[in-house]
Amino acid sequence: MDQQPPDPREVVAGLLGDERLLTVLRARDMGALFKLLNTRGVSTRRIATAAGIGQGRLYDYMNGRTKVEKLTMFEQIADAFRIPGELLGLARRPWEPTAPADPYRAPIGDVLAHSDDLSAIDAFRSADRQAGGGRLYSAVVRHLTDSVAPRLVDGGSGPAVFGAAAALTEMAGWMAHDSGQDGIAAAHFSKALPLARTSGDLPLTAHVAASTSHLALQTGDPREAAHWALSGIELARSGPHLPSLMARLHTMHARALATTGQYGSATAALDQAALSLELGSDDEHPWLSPFDHATLASESALVFGDLGKLQSALGYAQQAVNLREEGRARSLALSRITLASLHVRHGDLDAAVGVGVELLATSPTMGSVRVAQQLDGLRNQLSRHATYDPVCEYLARFDDARRMRALLLADIMPQQRGGTRHEDTTHT
Repeated sequence: MDQQPPDPREVVAGLLGDERLLTVLRARDMGALFKLLNTRGVSTRRIATAAGIGQGRLYDYMNGRTKVEKLTMFEQIADAFRIPGELLGLARRPWEPTAPADPYRAPIGDVLAHSDDLSAIDAFRSADRQAGGGRLYSAVVRHLTDSVAPRLVDGGSGPAVFGAAAALTEMAGWMAHDSGQDGIAAAHFSKALPLARTSGDLPLTAHVAASTSHLALQTGDPREAAHWALSGIELARSGPHLPSLMARLHTMHARALATTGQYGSATAALDQAALSLELGSDDEHPWLSPFDHATLASESALVFGDLGKLQSALGYAQQAVNLREEGRARSLALSRITLASLHVRHGDLDAAVGVGVELLATSPTMGSVRVAQQLDGLRNQLSRHATYDPVCEYLARFDDARRMRALLLADIMPQQRGGTRHEDTTHT
């Protein structure tokens, strides 16, 4: 008797504990999902039929020629293959069983609105990682104004709406920072903090404190950065224990200490961060952006770079590039900039040019002023060695790419005001 072809829903159900599937779903890479199902024996015709798309479009997704971007399509795929909404950053699907009580979720009266807010922030976060925040900022502010703000003054709304407002306001701050508008970013973070406190969500409040610390560091105030990192640590200790959040806060403290040359204290704070992160692989919070090993490696490279320990900094910078997946385009670009810059400081110009060539492939349409400014900073570093032929040739290629990037980013690029510090993003 012929063997029955596998049911795609059964295949998905059997893979829900498999890290390969979970990685694909976290990246919202539906082409990779379809390829994974196909390798498990599900025919492309059956996949296309279940997903409600033609085989031609299916092949486009599988071959990377196009990507699923619309929320309705993600929902359609989740329902077709019985993928829990949470795994794709969606609201709980109608067919999913009722979840047990969750201390971070809204009261019953707020469940529908809260789910919509979670879906919105996940969609914004996913787009931000790939495209940069420059062109998403106005959409986040519009969502805050049109969808969230009216509920803040509704007597029937519970505290969860203040959590949503805080999380989205903090996200708007990061997108303003990514657009080179640090004054606007600071204003958003200042508004997010009391909203988070009103919500009663201590981890979210500590998370906003970490973002405020990061911005203070980028604007040249390490003392303020250390203050906010320590404030966040105290808040985090008072609430539910989230090790990855604690790792982020200790890392921000290490960055601030390293900027002022405090080697022992900075490295001790980094050790605390690494220890916390080892305990935090499974902790989750609906509003907090993740802090992972790639981000810790990037930040460690910056800490040791500030401390003048270039060999250690290079090791962490290379580790960050190796760990950072392609789906995090901006973070990968920032990590490569850090690596190339450290190679220049270390005197290895060939290695710097090698990393620089990879940077030229960074999407020229990415709406991140931070990336563009730090690329310019790297160019300034290399220009001091322009008499070396490989550097001279690279700078010519870089300038051609920069002219194109400047044209494409002209609508969001602010007036240049000097150099900026290298950074990774702990936001995305």
